[in-house]
Amino acid sequence: MKIQPARLLALFLASASLGLALPAHSATPAPKASASPLTAAGKERNDYADVRFTTPLSLGLKHFYARDFKAAEADFENALKVVPDNTLAISFLNAAAVQQQGELDVVTNLEEDATSGAPKNYVNHVRLGFTYMFSARDRTTDAREELNAAVALNPDGAAGHVGLGILRFNERSANRAKTEMLVALKTDPNNVLAREYLAQIYQTDLRDPQRGMSYAIDVPNLVPGYADIEFHLGSLMHDLKQPDAAIGYLKRGIELDTGHVGEAGMHGYTLIARIYIEQRKLKEAKKALDDAIAADADSIYAKTLLAKLKNGDYASPSPTGHP
Repeated sequence: MKIQPARLLALFLASASLGLALPAHSATPAPKASASPLTAAGKERNDYADVRFTTPLSLGLKHFYARDFKAAEADFENALKVVPDNTLAISFLNAAAVQQQGELDVVTNLEEDATSGAPKNYVNHVRLGFTYMFSARDRTTDAREELNAAVALNPDGAAGHVGLGILRFNERSANRAKTEMLVALKTDPNNVLAREYLAQIYQTDLRDPQRGMSYAIDVPNLVPGYADIEFHLGSLMHDLKQPDAAIGYLKRGIELDTGHVGEAGMHGYTLIARIYIEQRKLKEAKKALDDAIAADADSIYAKTLLAKLKNGDYASPSPTGHP
């Protein structure tokens, strides 16, 4: 999940707000003593090996991508009862709250109360820091304060470093973002958000999509219902000049994102169309663009590409290989 800067996230989601009834929401529980980067036996952490966590997480993703945000929020809360500091579940819980009018304010108030009541609770600071990142107004300073407090309480906790890394990513500070994500992976090697952001950093900032792929490739095995990672894998495969594999990932992402709420559902069609245009498969490109417009998914860009197709702009090979 790509967490946008607060103002951009608010603009992106404002048109999709459904005004659903507010779900019940409980205060953040104190983490159990065993909720640490390593298990009591010293084994490597893997949140996704616990079916008690993955079952509600999978349900939450299914509900989220189907735009049943009330059910999704409840599912992610249930997942977080098992693994209180899983950053993917925390982020999706907040994303589901954003989609319900006034619900993020409810979440924020509860988490502020929980943090005030237990100021030495690492998870409370993490949860509040992530929630501030989803605020419609810019609360970057507040988010950084909470995440720094979390790291001070638990320097080995991956979640605090992931949150700080996302802030650095949004500030276009790629090297500092990378450092935070790599610190997180030392104690939580399967942290999905850390892997996803590292893949994007290597792809877009460091111009090394092959290295980026190495971080993202295993994520679908950890979270099979995560549509957005399929989109990123498709984008990486496109950069690596493997169009058939790219289209396969992109189509899988679209299938998972049934409500066209994430990156896969919103931008998958147009990237598929671009790949077909590069291959001069113009009939297939037109179909992908028609599908995008019918689904109202990236439709402005889709209409622009479709107009160029009709004008014959892509009738001859492009010298750059790109539309």
